[in-house]
Amino acid sequence: MRLREQLVVKTMECGKINSWYQREDSVPTVTLCYELFKHVLESLPKETAAEGITAEDAKIGQVLWWTLHEVGHATFAMFNVPIFGNEEDAADNFATYVMLQFTEAVRLIKGAAWAWNEYLRDYQRNPVVRVRLEQFADEHGLPQQRFYNLVCLALGSDPARFGVLFLADYLPQTRTQRCVHEYRTFAMAFEKEIGPHIDHELAKGITNANWLSRPVVRSGSEK
Repeated sequence: MRLREQLVVKTMECGKINSWYQREDSVPTVTLCYELFKHVLESLPKETAAEGITAEDAKIGQVLWWTLHEVGHATFAMFNVPIFGNEEDAADNFATYVMLQFTEAVRLIKGAAWAWNEYLRDYQRNPVVRVRLEQFADEHGLPQQRFYNLVCLALGSDPARFGVLFLADYLPQTRTQRCVHEYRTFAMAFEKEIGPHIDHELAKGITNANWLSRPVVRSGSEK
């Protein structure tokens, strides 16, 4: 993106699992906490999950998604992007939409969804869960909601390509039938408000890059 100002992205110890965007001494700054990285590392699958998610997919996918979420906030602020609704939801969609443009989008999206998928599994194992009332007042959606939104946007972008994500019936049919519309609505807004600020030739070097190593395939004798 051709930003109007320099955007600083820094990592630091915060004393909590978090990340955020704000101006620091008038400089637009994205902060990513070491505690967030530690939390991601501790949540990785020990072996390739049933959905085909590797530890590397979950690691790179989550870190990239969280970074892009905060860059989304910065982009909205620096270009004065008008937002109808919740900005946190818009930043979630920004991160997902950008990742969907990557050549390795399937693995990255599945990796990004890993931690939230685990929240979903916990809920499926114990469906009667009382949630503290103040959680509903938070500007961020609940993990399960953010998972469904991410998955729906991915499905809407290319139902054939991302259909593999829904073998476990993650999304109810009432939502899947709206996913194409949800993706197209966000894509139209993104291209109108943010697209003109993107250097598309330079962007190809990022979206076509190999962010993930190829899975190691071992022979039967090596397993």
